[in-house]
Amino acid sequence: MFVAATAVALVVNLSLPITQHLIGLAIDEVKAGVAVVRLTDGNLDTARAWWWVALLMGFACARGIIQYLGTLLGMALGQKLLHDLRDRVLVQVQRLDQSYHRKHGAGEIVTRTTRDSDKVRDAVVGGFRTLLETALVMIACLGVLTWYHPWLSLVPTVLVAIALWMFIAQARKLVVLDRAAGDAYDVVTQELTEGVGGVRVIKAFALEDARVARFRTAVGGFAAQARTALIFAVLRLPLPQVLVGLGHVWILGCGAVLVSHGELTLGELVASLMLITAVIFRVEGVGRTIQTFAEASASAARIMELLDAEPAVHDGVDEPPTAPFGVRFDQVSVRSPAGVMVLDRLDLELRPGEVVALVGVTGSGKSTLAHLLPRLADPDSGSVGFGDARTGWRNARSMTLASLRQRVQVVYQDSFLFSDTVYANLRLGRPGASDDDVREALRLASAEDIIAGLSDGLATIIGERGTTLSGGQRQRLCLARALIAKPAVLCCDDATSALDAVTERRILDNLRHGVGKEGGGTTTLLIASKLSTILLADRVVMLERGRITASGTHAELVRDNGAYRELLGLESGSDVRCPMSDVEQEADPTRHRTSDIGHRTDGRSPS
Repeated sequence: MFVAATAVALVVNLSLPITQHLIGLAIDEVKAGVAVVRLTDGNLDTARAWWWVALLMGFACARGIIQYLGTLLGMALGQKLLHDLRDRVLVQVQRLDQSYHRKHGAGEIVTRTTRDSDKVRDAVVGGFRTLLETALVMIACLGVLTWYHPWLSLVPTVLVAIALWMFIAQARKLVVLDRAAGDAYDVVTQELTEGVGGVRVIKAFALEDARVARFRTAVGGFAAQARTALIFAVLRLPLPQVLVGLGHVWILGCGAVLVSHGELTLGELVASLMLITAVIFRVEGVGRTIQTFAEASASAARIMELLDAEPAVHDGVDEPPTAPFGVRFDQVSVRSPAGVMVLDRLDLELRPGEVVALVGVTGSGKSTLAHLLPRLADPDSGSVGFGDARTGWRNARSMTLASLRQRVQVVYQDSFLFSDTVYANLRLGRPGASDDDVREALRLASAEDIIAGLSDGLATIIGERGTTLSGGQRQRLCLARALIAKPAVLCCDDATSALDAVTERRILDNLRHGVGKEGGGTTTLLIASKLSTILLADRVVMLERGRITASGTHAELVRDNGAYRELLGLESGSDVRCPMSDVEQEADPTRHRTSDIGHRTDGRSPS
């Protein structure tokens, strides 16, 4: 397609000076009395004149048709380039790990796929075409002028060379100015993205005026940067165009002298004036093209920064074990981007099928540890292994990311659903899941009532990020999406925080009895801040200052560990509560279920 468009441009632009030369020949024939001849009977023979009219019209029509085809090819090529470029950007965005996304906001990435991609498309297709056409026209026109007489082309050639040098010299500054404008546009896009995505928070805190003011400031900053670039272009780009325009004066003066000396015909002088007009018109286009290339150069640099970025997490080659397996963190250390130690030589082992609750104060590194399981991030030192003590441990880095993330599922507190049907969202966990698998996952996540309450059931289309559902409904559907994959390891990072106590108990019982046994011994890590969640676990581990400082049953830690009691808001080691089974609750409905952390069932406030 690119070759075809280039060939069409070649034909169209080389035909321009030929057309103008033919017009000059026609004028000469008219002047010489050949085009229109008076016959002996007094009538006029205009056959030759009509021949020239037909030739020139046919030439113009053919040139117009070919130019139209070239325009269509150029548009198709531009759309193909834009599609491929945006596709590569999206593929790269999905390929990069979380460390990149923490440094670069969504607005910046959106700009790469919209404004920057458009500018690169305009430069590669429209800009390249303009430069090619300009080069062809100038070479052909100056060549014909030289053919007419060397003196005709001498001054215009010098003027064109000086103008092109001035354009190129100004382009460097334009690149810098457009880069600044692009960075300012990133801020505008980021503010717009946050303003739309965070509309609930904005309205909840009555921040409309403040956010509008921030957006206006961002738009004002972008407008100022764009205005600076525009003023620079407006003040400097016309100067080379004016310089080349002096070629008209030279052609008219020098051509008149040559005609008077018989070295140039009148038709050739007229053709020369049309040729220099074409050159001036093309040079004026070069100014706009240089500006387009300068803008595209800055945009291309930003896109290449994204495309050249390498993910910190690299794919492995091995498959995870097929049998149920556990997890081992061996001397794992992780630092934050600011250099703060989040996990410090942490050691932790979860046996296959074991349910472990992980507790710790806010900022202790619990979510960081969860990111390590599916390799959303890798530790700075140490290793994460999967397996068991009998068969050995296999380093997570050696496994393919796709297979590992199929077998290791993490459900986060901030639940995310796509704007699609409920059925499509659930089957993302395992695209080949059957309808029975979907129903079983919904049962385990206690989400069957959600589907029953939707107008179209599983075929109901939920809004962007699942905003048509409540927080608890979204959490249960996200949990079902993870369970449908039948994971060997399941990590719930406060994944039941928006649920009421009864629903949470039902889900946790299902996880323990349904997944742990029927699911083939799923190893479960519950990152918990609610006592009802902690009481479900076989074992509780406490994370402090990046290390595991306590491990045992809830009763043991309440009895022996003061920091654990303080974290849960318990008064003393005698305040040990155990989870009630469903049978016990049914036998005595008046008994209270376990409450959240920091609340007591005896009516007293925690210490």
